[in-house]
Amino acid sequence: MSRADFFPSLPLRDIVIFPGMIIPLFVGRDKSIRALNEVMKTNKKIILLTQKNAEIDDPTEEDLYSVGCESKILQLLKLPDGTVKVLVEGIDRIKIIETKNEKEIFMCSMEVVKDKIDSKEDLLSLSIAIIRKLEKLTNLNKKISTELFTNLKEQKNPSKIADLIAGQLNISIFEKQKLLETIDLKSRLEKLMNHINNEINVIGVEKRIRGRVKNQMEKTQREYYLNEQMKAIQKELGEIEEGKDEISQLHRSILKAKMSKEATTKC
Repeated sequence: MSRADFFPSLPLRDIVIFPGMIIPLFVGRDKSIRALNEVMKTNKKIILLTQKNAEIDDPTEEDLYSVGCESKILQLLKLPDGTVKVLVEGIDRIKIIETKNEKEIFMCSMEVVKDKIDSKEDLLSLSIAIIRKLEKLTNLNKKISTELFTNLKEQKNPSKIADLIAGQLNISIFEKQKLLETIDLKSRLEKLMNHINNEINVIGVEKRIRGRVKNQMEKTQREYYLNEQMKAIQKELGEIEEGKDEISQLHRSILKAKMSKEATTKC
């Protein structure tokens, strides 16, 4: 796309779109719906930019990250409540050059950003290692679909592998945005590996904590059961030897009252 042209843009809350991602979005803000209607008249391409603060209803250029994703609308469905559901596919990383409001639509000019790749690095091998590590993570949390894994294993482009994985990780919006802004492909792959390793470690710690809590609960339940069992046995013995208990109590009372030896003897 040309630097001089302006294109309709869609500010996003709590999500970062990467090239290659296909995902549904629910759009409710009037300005955003107008932007969608505008691009549906032409090539269906729109610029997706993530908000720094999701609570801002009418974001300006300062409220948006400057690196986003040129995307294409695959489907658009108007819902009864006035909102719009769109299925979008990320195409290219882009960097915003300038923004403006035109016909109540947020517009921006931009340039496509290409990955920085060192031809000497074996990035495909690193990508495959990350896929294997991701598979280990998935065995622990079951959050990534079989379909995505099939797609990843068939993919031979390290850049596409990196972006497909980045969109699936359980990390903050800020961390995902940092991945989107990392142009050096090797660096982006290394960051992905670190995120996956961190998540595996966190799950391991949580599992150990749950195990300790479970063991402690079982121990407490066993102790409670044994205490209750002992109380029941003592109660049964107390009922059987009730007379003996009364004599012992009376003897203790006489001693406490410091009565005469004669009274103690008779007791």
